[in-house]
Amino acid sequence: MPDGKPPPPWTNLLLHFTVVSRKSHSRGTSYYPPYDVSRLRQIHSILITSGFAHSSLSRLLLLCCVSIPSFPTAYALSIFRKIPCPGIFINNALIRGFRFDPSTSVSFYVMMRKQGVFPNKHTFPLLLKSDSRMSFQIFSEAIKLGFEFDHFFRNSLLASFANHGFLKYARQVFDEMLKKDIVAYTALMDCYIKNSQPLEAKEIFLEMRRSGSPVDEVAIVSSLCAAGASGYLQFGRCIHGFYIEPRRVPYDVYVGSALVDMYSKCGSCDEALKAFLDIPNRNIVSWSALLSGYVQCHRFQDVIFLFQNMLHEKSKPNEAVLATILTACAQLGALAQGMWIHRYIGLHNLQINSILGTALIDMYAKCGCIREAKLVFDEMRIKDVYPWTALIFGLAMNGDATGSLNLFQKMLTNGVKPNEVTFIAVLSACSHGGYVTEGQQIFASMESDHGVKPTADHYGCIVDLLGRAGKLREALKLIRDMPMALNSGIWGSLFRSCMIHKDLELGKIIGNHMIELQPENSGVYTLLVNVYSKNGRWEAASEIRRKMRESGVWKIPGCSWIDVNGLVHEFAATENSHLEKDRVYGVLNNLTAHMMQVPCAVEIVI
Repeated sequence: MPDGKPPPPWTNLLLHFTVVSRKSHSRGTSYYPPYDVSRLRQIHSILITSGFAHSSLSRLLLLCCVSIPSFPTAYALSIFRKIPCPGIFINNALIRGFRFDPSTSVSFYVMMRKQGVFPNKHTFPLLLKSDSRMSFQIFSEAIKLGFEFDHFFRNSLLASFANHGFLKYARQVFDEMLKKDIVAYTALMDCYIKNSQPLEAKEIFLEMRRSGSPVDEVAIVSSLCAAGASGYLQFGRCIHGFYIEPRRVPYDVYVGSALVDMYSKCGSCDEALKAFLDIPNRNIVSWSALLSGYVQCHRFQDVIFLFQNMLHEKSKPNEAVLATILTACAQLGALAQGMWIHRYIGLHNLQINSILGTALIDMYAKCGCIREAKLVFDEMRIKDVYPWTALIFGLAMNGDATGSLNLFQKMLTNGVKPNEVTFIAVLSACSHGGYVTEGQQIFASMESDHGVKPTADHYGCIVDLLGRAGKLREALKLIRDMPMALNSGIWGSLFRSCMIHKDLELGKIIGNHMIELQPENSGVYTLLVNVYSKNGRWEAASEIRRKMRESGVWKIPGCSWIDVNGLVHEFAATENSHLEKDRVYGVLNNLTAHMMQVPCAVEIVI
């Protein structure tokens, strides 16, 4: 104390309250149990009954309110009204408390100005954080009061525009800044990343490097996000090698998880695993990044193995991690593991939210357990578009096209707005069920009735629908009238329909066209060979095989999985490494011998 007197006894108590609440809120750990408003009221009551009711106490109590994660608005305002002539510091503290209540923060600022309190350079950044929807109005107020060129305010304005997708204005604020620091560069990088322009974010990082601005771990995370989103693996490796490996920036869970995510999105799971193993004090975020990455790389068996290691390390999975594991189970058909996850959710009283419920429905549907998928759907309290879409897909893939269409109508009746994926699910159901008229009507209503513009995937579903129904010329006309660039998948759908309906001439034309589009796709060559072979044109089939060899294209071996007693077995064509191969081939040979004795002709198309 300036006068040499010891501080009042209540000062240390309230300061301890503030420190503990802030640490608990920022770290999110159990080491600092958060104090709530009831505890603060108890302290307040004790201090009042002890005779410490004065303005300095009220100021400190207000700061304690701001430190509580769930800001007690009414209680804080009651304390504020007891402070005589509160200055800008106290007013700013209260505005900060209203950070999750935009309308109240702006209203309080208006009241503050009416009372003659003049803002300082911290006031407008706090307003921007609480209500970024009014960025332009707050900017106008700041200009009027002379804060237009304040560096701290400019950075906050840039971040505000960036967070709400105002890319043009964010860039304008950045370009007009006389002095650009690491905060401005990072905010603009994040803005480009959120607006799906990762290459521009990379250029901002390189510009920051050339400017000589210091680089911190936040900027490194943004640059890694840009590398992952753009698939620019070499750029990500450069960031890793120059900044992270020599520890030019701190290597913590935050940076490590971003590095794992970058390598995963670039398809380099082995490097992602190496980066993961180097992370100190791995937590659920780093595990989630690794597991999601392996799912993106289609290494589903490794996902199951890594999840078992995660449990062995006593790391408790959250809903997002469990949804990732269920995705891997769905792709493998690993029903036993998926059911174990479902039991785990129940035993640990986890809430089945939209993400987790959708993953469960998808897993059960892909494993053929549509009844269990329906039970999960029915037990969900809140259903948004995602679980509806998952069950519509599940019914379609399990042969219940009528049930799929009925569920879609029920979804619309319940007021749930379908998205792009929903229409893919419904059109797929129409295709597999042979509902040509219904499919065409749904396709026509997408944009007019539901505001969803058809994409190439939706056109592909209609082409498949028409092709399966034998309307090959109508499907060909639809392809030629498409308003967007064609992809090979649409041509492939029509090509397979030509095989089904034995339109060999059209199939030959489409097949040759597909070879021009995808000369490296072995499946196209194989199907075209089948076309010529079925038509007895052996020389033409031989010519396709020769062209395939000359192009260096080899047929990719088929691969399948089977779940036996909770263990997933993988089999690849022409592979003999499985331990039970002799028994498997023995059973297969016996089945083949029995099939040869059946008095019927079986036509096989490879």
